[in-house]
Amino acid sequence: MHQSLSSPCVATIAKAEGIWIEDVDGRRYMDFHGNSVHHIGYGHPRLIAAIKKQLDQLSFSPRRFTNDISVQLAERLGKLAPDDLNRVLFTTGGSDAIEVALRIARASTGRFKTLSFWDAFHGAGFGASSVGGEATFRSDIAGPLLPGSEHVAPFACYRCPYGHAGPDVCGLACANMVDYVLEREGDVAAVVAEPMRAVPQVPPAGYWKAVREACNRHGTLLIFDEIPTGLGKTGKFFSFEHDDVEPDIVVIGKALGGGVLPIAAVVARERLNVCADFAIGHYTHEKNPVTGRAALTTLDIIEDEDLVARTAKMGNDALARLQEFSKTSSIAGDVRGRGFMFGIEIVSDKEARTPAPELAEQIYYRCLDAGLSFKISQGCVLTLSPPMTISSEDLDTALSIVEAAISAVQP
Repeated sequence: MHQSLSSPCVATIAKAEGIWIEDVDGRRYMDFHGNSVHHIGYGHPRLIAAIKKQLDQLSFSPRRFTNDISVQLAERLGKLAPDDLNRVLFTTGGSDAIEVALRIARASTGRFKTLSFWDAFHGAGFGASSVGGEATFRSDIAGPLLPGSEHVAPFACYRCPYGHAGPDVCGLACANMVDYVLEREGDVAAVVAEPMRAVPQVPPAGYWKAVREACNRHGTLLIFDEIPTGLGKTGKFFSFEHDDVEPDIVVIGKALGGGVLPIAAVVARERLNVCADFAIGHYTHEKNPVTGRAALTTLDIIEDEDLVARTAKMGNDALARLQEFSKTSSIAGDVRGRGFMFGIEIVSDKEARTPAPELAEQIYYRCLDAGLSFKISQGCVLTLSPPMTISSEDLDTALSIVEAAISAVQP
């Protein structure tokens, strides 16, 4: 069946290894998109070996039993998360994990309303689409979504919807909008948000601290969706660490399965362990030992290869290079990001920051012809997200491809 965003396909892939994907005609591309699953690259040898070994030892565990692998993974995630974020439930995907987080919020607060952000993406499930803010997933074809799903404008200092003068002013004003809605409604169970948007969009300084304080004042939980940004992709294990805040619930997924198997997790504070009499997940593969082994091995690889620190250093250097390049480009506007998630806004008028989707598309196809694949976000933002295992030489090559493609296109 056809659907928006994935039909028609660009090509048919025959091989995926490391940072590379290869189609059936033998064309190879560095993959700087990867649906945010390829933190450790495709088919990491250590991961593949661990999965094969696990298949021979224990391939499935009925949900009413447990197994050592799932217990180890839950304990590991509880230790990686800050403070008392140590209660864990596994699901088969991020959208399902968001649904679990919403159920926990309802059960623990006795409220059903949520506050989230326009343009945000939290998954394609019914509840996830309700708190999400992308029009594609809120189509009229779906009918009414969950009641009580309130939304406000997201932080967007590069093109502020409120016309604020700069990031510091904008950060406080946008956070005040969250506070205003929580005050007005009075009974919101949770604020659901991406601490850093994968498009990418970096929050202004002080934004999340102000939102955290607003949630505390109004008895509202703060749920962070770290499905694309967690596990070190921004240069810290959790992207919320950049902003010196802690959520009540954090949801991770995508790369947790090492780019091979689907697994996600909800990590909640100890006091939110209140759902013993409810079925809040009840997934057949909730404690699957093979996906659990994939996740444990992925975490081992990230730690043993020091990928988080490596991503922070190489990402900062890449971002600085692109920002310097943008100064001499007539169409490269705002350049932003953290770690290995960075974006270049393509504009037809730099002073007015006029979006130029048609130019962005031309650049994309030039890069694709040169062997580099990525995605375009928000119509005009070249969104680059390489694996954390990429070599400095390959990263330099990719950035040169992007710079050459931008330079070859004229407004």
